[in-house]
Parts: sequence; C-alpha cells; structure tokens
Amino acid sequence: MSKSAALHWELTAPILSLALPTMLEQFLATAVQYIDTAMVGSLGTHATAAVGATSTVSWLINGTVSAVGVGFLSYISKACGAGDRQRARRAAAQAVLVTLVVGIAFTALALALSGRVPVWMRADPSVQKLAAQYFFVMYLPMLARSAILVFGTLLRAVGDSKTPMRVGLLVNVINVVGNTLLIYPTRVWNGMTLYGAGWGVLGAAAASAASYFAGGVVITIALWRHPLISPKGCSLKPERAILGPCLRVALPNAMQRFATSLGYVAFAAMVNSLGETATAAHTIANTVESAFYVPGYGMQMAAATLAGSALGAGEYQKINHLAGMLLTLEVAMMAVSGGLLFLFAPNMMGLFSADRAVIALGATVLRMVAVSEPFYGVSIILEGMMQGMGQTLLPFVIGVTGMWGVRIVGTFLCTQVFGMGLVSAWACMIAHNLLVFLLLTACCRTGRWKPKK
Repeated sequence: MSKSAALHWELTAPILSLALPTMLEQFLATAVQYIDTAMVGSLGTHATAAVGATSTVSWLINGTVSAVGVGFLSYISKACGAGDRQRARRAAAQAVLVTLVVGIAFTALALALSGRVPVWMRADPSVQKLAAQYFFVMYLPMLARSAILVFGTLLRAVGDSKTPMRVGLLVNVINVVGNTLLIYPTRVWNGMTLYGAGWGVLGAAAASAASYFAGGVVITIALWRHPLISPKGCSLKPERAILGPCLRVALPNAMQRFATSLGYVAFAAMVNSLGETATAAHTIANTVESAFYVPGYGMQMAAATLAGSALGAGEYQKINHLAGMLLTLEVAMMAVSGGLLFLFAPNMMGLFSADRAVIALGATVLRMVAVSEPFYGVSIILEGMMQGMGQTLLPFVIGVTGMWGVRIVGTFLCTQVFGMGLVSAWACMIAHNLLVFLLLTACCRTGRWKPKK
C-alpha cells in the first residue's frame, strides 16, 4: 500500500453507505443475542451452560455456509464492476443451486449428530441432554438459515445492504416475541396476565428456529425480485464456467472457516472442561464481545464489495486508496469500541448473570481482549479486501496457522497440561489474533495481498 493512498476522504461516503446498514443489521442481531442470553440466563447458570455448550459448533456450520457466499460475492462484485449484469444474474442462479445442496446436507448432518455434539464438546453431563435438544431444534430450519447467509451476501455484492438489514430486523423481532411467549410460563406482572408456554431453553430454540424460517423465506423472495441479480429465468443447472471461479474462491475460504471454527470447537471443549463457572463466563463474555466487533465486520463487507468492484473495473490504484481509507476508519472505530469494552466489562457481564464469580471472571477476560481490538480490526479489513478480490488462499494459510499453531496448542498446554484457567485460554486467543495481524500486515506491505494486473 503506497503512502500517497493513505487518506482519500472522498471514499468515506461509498464506504459508509455500504457499511452502516450492515453494522445496523449486526447490531440488531447482537442486541437480540443479548436478549436471548439474558432471558436464558434468568433461568440459571445450568441453562446458560446448556445453550453455550454447542455455540461454537454453530459457528463452524454457519461459517462454512457463509464461505459459499464469499465466493459468489467476489464473482458478482467483479461482474458488476465490469458492467456485465447478465453474468451476475447467472451467478446468482448458481448460488441458489449451491445453497439448496449445502442447506439440505447440513440439515441432515446436524440433526443426525445432535445427540453426540454436547458429548464431543465435553459439556457437563448434567446439561448434555438439554444441550442436544436445543441444538436439534435450532438446526431444523438450516436450509432457511443458509438462504439468509448466502443470499444476504449476494445482495451486498451489488451494493444492496439495506434489504439484508430489513430481513435481519424481521428475524430479530420474531425471535424476541417468540422468546417472550415460549420461554416463560404464564405469569402475572403489574396486574396483567402474561401467557407463556413455559418451555425454558427449548422455547428459546423454537423461537430462533421460527425466526430463521421466516427470514429465509423473505430474503429468498427479495432476491427473486431484485432488479440487478434476480435469478428468475436463469437456469439452475450447474454451469462450470461460473461455478469453477466461484468455488476456487469459496473453497479456500470454506476450508479456512471450517478449520478455524473447528479450532473454536476444540477451544470451547477445553474451556468446558474447566467447569460450569468457566463455561458460563466464557459463553457470556463471547456474547458481550460480539457487540464490540460490529464496526469491524460491517466494514469488512464494504471492503470486500468495493475491492471486488474496483478489480472488476480495472481500477487497481483505487484498491490502494480504499485500503488506506478503510484501515483508517476501522482502527478508529475499533479503538473506541475497545475502550468502551474495557471500561464497562463488569457492567456488561452483570446484564446476563447474577453469579459474582461468573461476572468477575468474564470481566477479566473481556478487558484483556479489549486492548487487542484495533489490531484485530486491521486483520478484518485486509481479509475482507482479499476475499472481494478472490484472494482466499493466503488468509486460509495464515488463519489456520494462527488458530492451530498458537491458540489450540497454547490453550491445551495451559489448561490441560499446566492446569491453568480461563484467563490463560483467552491469552492464547489474543496471541493468535496478534499473529494474524502481523502476518496480514506484512503481506499488505509487500503487495502480496493483491492479484496481479
């Protein structure tokens, strides 16, 4: 990245026009996740541990499906940058085909293995049955969840980040209403009778499943009616000329997300072995932390879309300009969010648990990770730009090396060999993030992160 490309403020408007709706969508999703965690947390530490026991497996599945969308994002954004809308529409049709295959396959896999997942995750035996039931219900609408993940990415690839935001809002509203009706039993509040099914943890799962189903239907209709990339009228038969380039981008990204998510699973299994308090603190801290990553991932989607479009249009110098501006905005946002997380960590933990031990442990690890947020933000932007330009092999190598070479090996030694606790595990996580930052920054400085002209 050249020094002259560092600050091009005229790019702020197109960056934020794409990033802000995505940030709002993720903020709303995080807010509902907060509400979910608080509602389940009110049932006790046992319920929180049951829900948290399989959360990293959900990251593995969702991350792998999302990688499919990244391959099509790169292809479609470059096609639109080159002014070839028909090619973009054909790619959207191929994305529908792949979503059907992936969604059905993961539904069958998740449901078949639901009883084994909590065991593999080394969840406390007292919560394994409930955790398995929760996981089963959550993955009944996996095809609809796949549609939300992939079709939302397709729409963002053509600059439409508002439609996925509206769908996300719908999902969140249905989820909150469903939680209220299904988690708690019928009760009296301020003289009013509030009716409820009293299903507890399974009520939370059922509400989420219903919201995902509704969101999947609505976003599929939105894609079908979209003026730029509607697949209506296009063939859903496999087209090698389109699937080939898309899968060459998607597969390394899918391998990266699968390998890193599998690392999260191994990481969480080791954390779960530390006991119920550590599991609850880890689960809640992850939920709290997710809100402070919203600026990062909102900017990442803008970075991928704009970089892919610039490459498709042959505007190679603009890629440098975008990198300078995106990194400047991102580091500033993540520094602010990290500062807020550091200051209010105990207060945020207290929203989800009344257990003093859980609050104290969670606040400690949150303050540790808050310091590393700006560095993580740089990695998010550089990885997003690489994805948009179709460069997914390098992030795959760096991500897997950091995850398994630092986080997993380090956490195993700290927790399983030396008998250290949750703080040591999060220290290994931070070391992993810093290594990825250093390696991606080095690639940026040497120019290896961009495709050749």
